Amino acid sequence: MDMELPGELQAYLHELDEFIEREIRPLEQADDNIRFFDHRREDARTDWDRGGLPSRDWEALLGEARRRADAAGHYRYPLAEEYGGKNGTNLGMAVIREHLAAKGLGLHNDLQNEHSIVGNNVGVLLMLAYGSDAQKKEWLEGMLAGERAFAFGITEPAHGSDATHMETTAVRDGDEWVINGEKTWNTGVHVAEADLIFARTSGDAGDGDGITCFLVPMGTDGFTVDEYLWTFNMPTDHAHVTLRDVRVPDSAVFGGVGKGLQVVQHFFNENRIRQAASSLGAARYCIARSVEYAKARAPFGKPLASNQAIQFPLVELHTQCEMLQALIRRTAWGMDTYGTFSQSEYVSMCNLWANRLCCEAADRAMQVHGGMGYSRHTPFEHIYRHHRRYRITEGAEEIQMRRVAGYLFGYMSRGTAKGVAAQ
Repeated sequence: MDMELPGELQAYLHELDEFIEREIRPLEQADDNIRFFDHRREDARTDWDRGGLPSRDWEALLGEARRRADAAGHYRYPLAEEYGGKNGTNLGMAVIREHLAAKGLGLHNDLQNEHSIVGNNVGVLLMLAYGSDAQKKEWLEGMLAGERAFAFGITEPAHGSDATHMETTAVRDGDEWVINGEKTWNTGVHVAEADLIFARTSGDAGDGDGITCFLVPMGTDGFTVDEYLWTFNMPTDHAHVTLRDVRVPDSAVFGGVGKGLQVVQHFFNENRIRQAASSLGAARYCIARSVEYAKARAPFGKPLASNQAIQFPLVELHTQCEMLQALIRRTAWGMDTYGTFSQSEYVSMCNLWANRLCCEAADRAMQVHGGMGYSRHTPFEHIYRHHRRYRITEGAEEIQMRRVAGYLFGYMSRGTAKGVAAQ
């Protein structure tokens, strides 16, 4: 792999910067929209009268930013040209996500709602990869326009990260399936038209095969949203849902009967590498702001930056950022070159370390900035609270370490994995 970024990608970062300054910054500053990003952000974003859901004004602002990004040709970047995209790569997405997150909080990129002017579009990618012809016909146009979405019902109350011991079941009854079970941390249900529910249809607990996913329309009889779970970083859109004798037609099967785990793994690999890049960018932002502040702040007659107690922790964090960036980019390049699943071991490494590093960088930034760092008048507490969740969601860091250990100690076969290990 040539570690020099392709010229067209560097040029595209400049194009994105110009778009942000021309279209997104003015929108962020208009009509007191800055309340969603300054010290009022958590309160402004949260509709306390609707159980802590994101406020409608907040989601409308995000929607307007996405519409402008789509009109400018940025939002669909990772999609093929035939779907309005730029044939974007995993490497390109990793570089872009790091670049945008390194700018700090703003309407251009705010991952509390997985929002960005360059959309993750994982739902669309899954629909293209696993949807039936009928499902694509029904869903793609609306999803591409950002007008339709489905949620992901994977996690269960008793099993968390372990999808293979799924207690939700689906039993065939003629031309229908009957689904029973519970899901938790079911993100985005409040705006979704359907929930992608994963259920065991054959095999035994612990088997990788025999899990099927179903597109279950919201409002289906027997499907209830029991509560939205309040979190460390509000607002919340993470629901606990129950399915009691929910009936769906055979056409609701997504990705094939018994093949649902592949859909989960595809989603995780695509999302985790971009998540890691975003955490790296946020860490870089915290470090840069801390260096800037330490050079300007001068207690006891000299800049904070002259003290090794300030310098050394930031040097260590900066060094880790440089090493992590190399691993993330090589892993993303490997995914592009050898396939999404070829780099699973390294995706876990990136995800594990990036999310931890971001939390450490945010914590250090709070310490360097003192009382103001701890306040909501600086963004570090928000960055810490948000990125702390990534050490748990989509596979806790212990799951990532277990996955890496499986390859390292030979319990799992690297199989067709290529690229990073071979170099």
